[in-house]
Amino acid sequence: MRRLATLRARLEEYTDLESRLHDAEALAELLSDESDSESEAELESLLQDLEGRLRKVEVKTLFAGEYDDRDALVEISAGAGGTEACDWAEMLLRMYLRWAERNGFKTEVLSETPGEVAGIRSATVLVSGPYAYGMLRSEHGVHRLVRISPFDAGNRRHTSFAMVQVLPKMEEADIDIDPEELKIETFRASGAGGQHVNKTESAVRIIHIPTGIAVSCQNERSQHQNRAVAMEILASRLAEYRRAQTEDKLRELRGELTSADWGRQIRSYVLQPYQLVKDLRTNHETSNVQSVLDGEIDEFIEAFLREPSVSRAS
Repeated sequence: MRRLATLRARLEEYTDLESRLHDAEALAELLSDESDSESEAELESLLQDLEGRLRKVEVKTLFAGEYDDRDALVEISAGAGGTEACDWAEMLLRMYLRWAERNGFKTEVLSETPGEVAGIRSATVLVSGPYAYGMLRSEHGVHRLVRISPFDAGNRRHTSFAMVQVLPKMEEADIDIDPEELKIETFRASGAGGQHVNKTESAVRIIHIPTGIAVSCQNERSQHQNRAVAMEILASRLAEYRRAQTEDKLRELRGELTSADWGRQIRSYVLQPYQLVKDLRTNHETSNVQSVLDGEIDEFIEAFLREPSVSRAS
């Protein structure tokens, strides 16, 4: 059913493009007979819209991964940098939520752990929509921020790091998980409060004993719902773990997950002394830092997908 929905969505994109192209051709034909400044402006706008839509369709032809058409689980963790890193992790969370909104994806924050002073220590977001994972897998890695710290009374420049891990969403039935290998814990959710949050032990943490992988969910209303979501996250992480084992990349993957610090970043965001966002894998860069932090990261995603050696290595 998921495959059918994906194919239908792609077909609708194609037919919509075809319809708009016919509209543009008809308008161009009218203009060839009689020039009209208002119609010319309309045609120009229509062609720009067509170009943008065509570019997005073209990018989707670059997806070749087994799970590229699936929903994505985005896990953000503060790295080296203390309070600065927690604030940076929250900025990245906002960036991905804005990007998802711009592109018509649905989002759900499954878990969020606040920082001690500001920002977040970690967060897990489910991004739902066609090819969500295929697009967001470009974001997997360490992200580095350089700026004048708002938490430093001396207005000094600080460098902070955050780790972003992107996984395809798997169903529990997709992965064989032995219940005997699970340790399940419950605890009180750490949200802002409410009828259920902080009053009952509705939050769930599941530890897969053989691998040491731990996942948690606290945002649903009941312990049963949180357990179901946590099992889906665990299935996704186990699938990635096993894929890495098969491809002999487990050592590199675990290194990335435990070392969000100097020398490991995939992308740098510099706010001072100059403004620049640069992806160190593709060398794609822009000086419009604010637009990137507001969720305009499509150009970085596209550059990643158009670099076969980089895309396959990830």
